[in-house]
Amino acid sequence: MPLAEDLLGADTVDALADRLGRALGGGPAQTVSRCGASLGGLSFSARTAAVRDAVLSDLPDRWPDVERVLRTALEDPEFTGWMTYPVNEAVAVHGLAAPDAFEPALRLLGALTPRLTAEIAVRPFLRADLHRALRVMAPWTEHDDPHVRRLVSEGTRPRLPWAPRLPDLVADPAPALPLLHALRGDPSAYVRRSVANHLNDISRDHPAVAVATADRWLAADAGSDTERLVRHGLRTLVKAGDPAALTLLGHAPDAPVEVTGPLVHTTEIRIGDHLVFDYAVANTGDRPASVVVDYVIHHVKANGSRTPKVFKLTTRTLAPGERWTATRRHSFRAITTRRYHRGVHLVRLQVNGVPRGGEVPFLLADGT
Repeated sequence: MPLAEDLLGADTVDALADRLGRALGGGPAQTVSRCGASLGGLSFSARTAAVRDAVLSDLPDRWPDVERVLRTALEDPEFTGWMTYPVNEAVAVHGLAAPDAFEPALRLLGALTPRLTAEIAVRPFLRADLHRALRVMAPWTEHDDPHVRRLVSEGTRPRLPWAPRLPDLVADPAPALPLLHALRGDPSAYVRRSVANHLNDISRDHPAVAVATADRWLAADAGSDTERLVRHGLRTLVKAGDPAALTLLGHAPDAPVEVTGPLVHTTEIRIGDHLVFDYAVANTGDRPASVVVDYVIHHVKANGSRTPKVFKLTTRTLAPGERWTATRRHSFRAITTRRYHRGVHLVRLQVNGVPRGGEVPFLLADGT
């Protein structure tokens, strides 16, 4: 993962000072230029805030003049990449400060997003006045640039990672659904992937809405692109074993399958080792069976209780009588996003959302 200084380092900020200064009609923007030398040791969010504030200091006070300067900057093809990220944030500050700047500022973010996505910067507008912001963004579903079209679906995601949630859309996703519907068949895979991720966000709070939406899309267009979008958009529900989502995707929870395993190779492992197990799934019916095979590890928590996490194994169609066998290696290498604890963990298989077979214990011999 890139470091903060790689994304928004002194060189990038110096380049921003130069481009912004040109748009202002003079030499490098002075406050931004001074800011570049004071970023050492700061996190990315702190750097963004510092450079944003410097940009605000160097820009004019009145919104029409701010827009004029930044539209001029956009004429320079070298005004691009991470240098524009804090500029997007500055536009949001101005857009929400002046009553007559709300719509023009959003439209300016639409122009800026091809240089580097403005998906974070549009969210304060959506939080301040959802329907007013959506009226500006709705026409972008037909924009020529896929980056602008993606801004509609990505910027309105209720639970966009690393961004403030949109409480109104978490509570009720309906206002964004017409936008997703318009973009579901977008020619760009980049846009369709964003639509799928938005649908997945919806599924976390409103599973029935997500499944019904996916059902409508498949009924309108059962092509391979739509099927891939829907599968990706319902992935959390599939892992959770949601019967409606699994049935819609053709993975019947009551599929006639026989499961063997997991057959754990060793019942004691240590941090840094792999849990290795074999498994088999057989179709015992007289018709092809579409199966989603997952495994669930019940990790030991600090208080001694266990919490489950689902991991994918395979998705495939088994012919009548066909048997699929495989071996899985699950890493217990120490990572920053998970803390492992000593104790007896459990592993179990899951087919089409239904637990199959027994829970097999194994000992994690030491924790961090």
